[in-house]
Amino acid sequence: MWTTTAITKKIGIKFPIIQAPMAGGATTPELVAAVSNAGGLGSLGAGYMAAQEIRTAIIRIRELTDKPFSVNLFIPEKYHATLTQINQMCHWVEQSCPELNTKINPVIAPYAPEFDNQMSVILEEKVPVFSFTFGILNGNWIEKLKNKGVFLIGTATTLTEARLLLEHQIDAVVAQGSESGGHRGTFIGKTEDALFGVETLVRHLLENVKIPVIAAGGIMDAKGIVSALALGAEAVQMGTAFLNCHESGINSSYKDALLSAMQDNTILTRVFSGKMARGLKNKFIERMQHYQDDILDYPIQNALTRSMRKEAEKQGNVDFMSMWAGQSVYLSKACSAAELIKKLTNDVNVLLKKIK
Repeated sequence: MWTTTAITKKIGIKFPIIQAPMAGGATTPELVAAVSNAGGLGSLGAGYMAAQEIRTAIIRIRELTDKPFSVNLFIPEKYHATLTQINQMCHWVEQSCPELNTKINPVIAPYAPEFDNQMSVILEEKVPVFSFTFGILNGNWIEKLKNKGVFLIGTATTLTEARLLLEHQIDAVVAQGSESGGHRGTFIGKTEDALFGVETLVRHLLENVKIPVIAAGGIMDAKGIVSALALGAEAVQMGTAFLNCHESGINSSYKDALLSAMQDNTILTRVFSGKMARGLKNKFIERMQHYQDDILDYPIQNALTRSMRKEAEKQGNVDFMSMWAGQSVYLSKACSAAELIKKLTNDVNVLLKKIK
């Protein structure tokens, strides 16, 4: 049975389908719970949430489901920017979004929520599954979580990264292919040197790393699921497919843009956050190409453009929103999370019968 894999058995889920932990509001407690209730693994993208917000979301998820779910955080990275650089970027961003008629002000630290405070909530709430990206979790946290019986999932874009996860006794690894929407998880070397397609990356990890591999990148339908499992992946992680679910927290303009995509209209860019990410092309990305050398480190750039992105959402102007999406975005459909899981699993069963 395709539904029985190392991941489904270890986590206790019905189907080897993981809803990607997309930070920034997409993964509402309602979406996370709906996916878990339907037999998949719902994931809360909590990277931008303060500790108390995470706790409140976890409590709400548990009110909606008694099934396993995951919470995801971003491993902190080194960053630096001078006040002069920040002021210069404020000018470039403001010049690139005149249609919004909004002022871009300098930002000051902290540029992101306090990681240790976030982790304390994860530990105290004893979440069933914890996943992370942008680096390696500190050994002390790994030990504490394992003592609580938490299943740990790391993210790798290269074999070198996957091997490091294995050395740190992480339970499973997400193989993030270049097709994936959202931020790249690369934490060793240059992001540009870690853009392997999901099929190539999964094959490479399976041959060299003896922990369960989860395939991620461009997987939107039953064909993608069957292909990944046939390679030897123990599960798939799907993000873009869930963005148009009714329970998703993204705004209607973003959803409409996803549904209207007739082909791969995505691009890798650093202009919104300072970190390479894949999303739908728009005017802001195009205009900011002129200032690539001035882009600030993540998370400073992300904090600086936040007010612009919020104003764009308020005005429903997709030209200045960060609309993260994978390369198979043109397969997007609007439905509930339960309907999506049902269709995916039914289609997989039909496809497998045809193959036999």
